[in-house]
Amino acid sequence: MEVIQTQIDTNSEEYRRNYQVMESLVARLREELRVAREDRSEKAKARLAQQNKLPVRKRLELLLDPTTPFLEIAPLAARGMYDGRIHGAGVVAGIGVVEGREVVIHANDPMIKGGTIYPMGVKKGLRTQTIAMENRLPIIYLVDSGGAYLPLQSEIFPDADDGGRIFYNQAVMSKMGIPQICGVMGLCTAGAAYIPAMSDEVVHVKGTGAIFLGGPPLVKAATGEEVTADELGGALVHCRESGVSDYIAEDDAHCIEIIRQIVKNLPPAQKTDIGRREPKPPLYDPKEIYGIVPEKISTPYDVREVIARIVDGSQFLEFKALYGPTLVCGWAYIHGYPVGILGNNGVLFSDSSLKATQFIQLCDKRGIPLLFLQNISGYIIGSEYEKGGITKDGHKMVNAVATATVPKFTVIIGASFGAGNYGMCGRAYSPRFLWMWPNAQIGVMGGEQAADVMVTVKNEQLAREGKPPLTEEQVRQI
Repeated sequence: MEVIQTQIDTNSEEYRRNYQVMESLVARLREELRVAREDRSEKAKARLAQQNKLPVRKRLELLLDPTTPFLEIAPLAARGMYDGRIHGAGVVAGIGVVEGREVVIHANDPMIKGGTIYPMGVKKGLRTQTIAMENRLPIIYLVDSGGAYLPLQSEIFPDADDGGRIFYNQAVMSKMGIPQICGVMGLCTAGAAYIPAMSDEVVHVKGTGAIFLGGPPLVKAATGEEVTADELGGALVHCRESGVSDYIAEDDAHCIEIIRQIVKNLPPAQKTDIGRREPKPPLYDPKEIYGIVPEKISTPYDVREVIARIVDGSQFLEFKALYGPTLVCGWAYIHGYPVGILGNNGVLFSDSSLKATQFIQLCDKRGIPLLFLQNISGYIIGSEYEKGGITKDGHKMVNAVATATVPKFTVIIGASFGAGNYGMCGRAYSPRFLWMWPNAQIGVMGGEQAADVMVTVKNEQLAREGKPPLTEEQVRQI
């Protein structure tokens, strides 16, 4: 592999301007993340303390091995939705290390509407389970939820990818042999009661944890029976009588301690040898990407400069370097792992589409994971290219992406528009993970192009009606 020789002048005005803009965007993102982590009402904090419960992030702190990384999933889910304060969709989820073992964690946040489940919370839960299934990782549920948010039940309950799918996934994971461990740290009401029931091992906190299909108010309304939550579904009921729960914990900290012991006793993970080698840092500082990715996504730049700052030793074996130059393909190592990289350097033509198809198929045959660096406005359009078969060649690329069986990862480092999103492994094409650069955009087309199309369509409509075209002021408004 050859070392990529950078052409970036880190002292140039353009570099410094891009760097400053990106630093500002990253700072804003970090502030959004801080608010999502910390913005909880004083009333909710007091209620949690009164119940002798720990905040969700304190629970995670006790669960995870000290000083190990935690890859949080969708921390800004539900941002701007509902009343604007359902941070993270009421769930903290991610991949962490427990007793030296990589695990997926899904934890309700009881300080957000008492852990009530919102539609985006369901979606986040399904995403968490998908990650566990795709990567065959044990999953730990820390349940503390009052059940579905009833005013939005039509968006939570009935459809194929609504709440019921969570329990379907639990059954599938059980069949796959993926360990599922549940900590009952609060209410597990209605459908949420099935999460512990369908887990392999359940730790139940005495006094605060309760599992029941219908809570005390519903039981009284339906049967006339008056019963407390603890009498109905507390730890003693389910550890001594029903057998749903397996271990009694005195409090949250004790619950976490038992869960860690369960993970410690799991059989060793079966991992495939994919030829990892000793990792090397890139020759160039990865933070220089701040100054490389332009402020405006329409400004072109060489994706090789990004590749040089993320791959081991900045070494890259480029595939078909002279053919289909608007798409860069090649092999490298990231943190010692072999990877095939596809990065955009312009719109996709027939030649770049065919190059991508061949490269993806080669990586799939060799069991090499794929990394897509998206900065794509779409496939080339026009009569010349339609006659040349761009639709057919683009379809071959999309087909290769869809049918590749190796792990796929996508990072959007600019635009992600139209069918280019599909060809470069957008969310619909099941990348294991998808990340977005702070100024990245996804859409059917860019804003300027969309405005031009709208103006053209409106003027054609006015012409058919015998009316004058849009004025300059009306065009500006569009």
